[in-house]
Amino acid sequence: MIKTLLLVGLGGAAGSILRYLTGYAADKWIQAGFPVGTLIVNILGSFLIGLTISLLDRYTVTSPELKYLLVVGFLGGFTTFSAFTYENVNLLQTGNIGTALLYMVGSVVAGLAAVWVGFALTR
Repeated sequence: MIKTLLLVGLGGAAGSILRYLTGYAADKWIQAGFPVGTLIVNILGSFLIGLTISLLDRYTVTSPELKYLLVVGFLGGFTTFSAFTYENVNLLQTGNIGTALLYMVGSVVAGLAAVWVGFALTR
């Protein structure tokens, strides 16, 4: 368990640093009037989780350590949006369309509501 926590923590630290640098650079170079850095990180993270999981499956890499380091740690630190999109694609591919739609709409609506409540509680 300690080894797993260290792998997730190490990957998460690297992913978080790369997230900050990617978002900072994008916002600095592309002044779009909206959080383009976050958009780029979310899209890139979604691409990377699809690529990583597909490659691990294709080459039958079964090392849980590598999955904890790369998928849970690095990509989780880079953006949790990648996990959200992967989980929804997985639900759709397995025919769970209703569950996927509920998860998508519920996550966005409940997430927005939770931020609003958090703001409201501090005002």
